[in-house]
Amino acid sequence: MRTNKLAVVILNWNGSRMMRRFLPSVVQYSALEGVEVIVADNHSTDDSLEMLRNDFPTVRTILLDENYGFAEGYNRALKQVDAEYFLLLNSDVEVTPGWLEPLLDYMDKHPEAAACQPKLLSFHAKECGRETFEYAGACGGFLDRYGYPFCRGRVMSYVEDDHGQYDSVCPLFWATGAALLVRATDYREAGGLDGRFFAHMEEIDFCWRLRSRGRAIVCIPAGKVYHVGGGTLNKENPRKTYLNFRNNLLMLYKNLPESELKPVMRARCRLDYLAALSFLLKGEWRSALAVFRARRDFHRMRPGFAADRKLNLQHARLSQIPERIKGSILWKYYAKRENTFDKLKLHKR
Repeated sequence: MRTNKLAVVILNWNGSRMMRRFLPSVVQYSALEGVEVIVADNHSTDDSLEMLRNDFPTVRTILLDENYGFAEGYNRALKQVDAEYFLLLNSDVEVTPGWLEPLLDYMDKHPEAAACQPKLLSFHAKECGRETFEYAGACGGFLDRYGYPFCRGRVMSYVEDDHGQYDSVCPLFWATGAALLVRATDYREAGGLDGRFFAHMEEIDFCWRLRSRGRAIVCIPAGKVYHVGGGTLNKENPRKTYLNFRNNLLMLYKNLPESELKPVMRARCRLDYLAALSFLLKGEWRSALAVFRARRDFHRMRPGFAADRKLNLQHARLSQIPERIKGSILWKYYAKRENTFDKLKLHKR
């Protein structure tokens, strides 16, 4: 069987409504030679499979026997896909004409690059006539010393309008899992997504492993997509708070250089309790409880990740990754009022 150039793989769980709305753009604008669109179904209980059979008969489906979450769902699905590149695409993404060509062209010409992402804009803002970056990836991701992610176009909760200010190709620490193109060989060699995360932070953990191995990750803004975001869990959902805090701590434990592990984890303990206090002062007691549960479960789960930490450090070629800043994004944002990526003065555009 001939290997495809690219497999665009959408992981679905009860997303019939989203796919009915957004899959047509993916099928239409991904119709290139050697490109296959696949839906991997995480044991949906809605009418997703019936809808796919009736409305998208040319789209290949992969059926999983239970809901494995985002991370393990993709791992299991991609074992059944034969392609040079994988593109992990959320079901709530509308793509645009010519979105794939710049990404594939760059990856073909730059073998040092393991992964890339397009420019990610807000679908909701588009409906209001604005071009605004989308929270979950914007124009590419970075990380601070204490594990807090931010993007070109989104720093903490502040999301910028897109005026073309980040339209250059840029090296990243992490690329968004909403639209992540990765070489199949790199995906497998780095171990794929960590299924134990279930959802949230898994793409940052994965990209950390890629970068520590010396592999490049970039944003290609010439490719553009629109993301709804929060399709499964909205930003204020306590379950999302729990997963973000727990998985972020697990990610730090798995990947931090030995010299940084203790000081960063001590600082994160204080910062996490401050976050819980902030939730309580705002009356969001369920989110505060989620932070405490996340820290408790991190300590319970940590022994099971010791082998992963040892393996990651053995394979690491870069102990200091340029796209992971030395300072605190919280300090820059709250104390210094640096709320846009340009104000941070971290990287040339």
